[in-house]
Amino acid sequence: MKIAITWPDSFISPHIEQMLGPAAVVITEDILKDQSKLDVMLTPCSALIHINSWIKNSSSDRNDDSAYRAMREEARPILDAVDRHGSLHMIILGTLRVYPEWNPEYTIHPFYDWNSSLDPRDSAASGQLWMEETAMERAQAERPVSILRVSNVQGIPVTGPPGNGILHRWAEDCKIGFGISMPGDGSGVKDFIHIQDLLQIISAVIRDPPPTRESMAIGSGAGITMTELSEIYRSKVNCDVLTGGEDKGEVFGVVDGRDMEDRFGFRPQVSIEEMIDESLGIMGN
Repeated sequence: MKIAITWPDSFISPHIEQMLGPAAVVITEDILKDQSKLDVMLTPCSALIHINSWIKNSSSDRNDDSAYRAMREEARPILDAVDRHGSLHMIILGTLRVYPEWNPEYTIHPFYDWNSSLDPRDSAASGQLWMEETAMERAQAERPVSILRVSNVQGIPVTGPPGNGILHRWAEDCKIGFGISMPGDGSGVKDFIHIQDLLQIISAVIRDPPPTRESMAIGSGAGITMTELSEIYRSKVNCDVLTGGEDKGEVFGVVDGRDMEDRFGFRPQVSIEEMIDESLGIMGN
């Protein structure tokens, strides 16, 4: 069984490739532009994992209309290739940015889950949602679609910089004496998930496709405020904490872990304390 990976990124995709081993088939950008080559590479595949993220370039940012148009154009050859293949399980990895800004005071519906409303926060998120909804419309029993919208993935990259995510950034800043720049006033709540837990979920989705279609928010199911998080770092490494940092683009909110438990029979296991210790450990703190 071969698994295709399209639009690979620098962090999550290498971990998926490592998990799949010889079963991984990486579809590069140049292959996406050649329909014949793309079809040949997808022929032995039973599933396709698409990293549905905005690829930053020098000519646009997340709020530019060009980001939306670019994501749509990048998605079209993938969606069409899945249709031509006829029996691919499409797994789309996106972000929580397709949901409106999370408000912890909105007690009627305080978690991201299958019932959360959709209201993309920027143009790139609108492009993400366009692909998700188009794929869902085309989903059939022989071509099921799984959409996983993932929250704040942390961990050590397979190659490259020593760590990914805000936890590793804070550890690095503490090590070089910059201190922590806390986004906003510290009241924002984040839900962190470790890359190893995300890989377990992806593996479970591959083994057990939905009857036709599914979508869910993916996180640890536990939240922590930026103030609480910074206090943990300060207690461990005695670093300065600066409030009022830039919070534009930050993803706050908590995922309802019951959806994941109902679907997969387990919840993410790596705790926030273990993620923090990992970030400090690889920085030598």
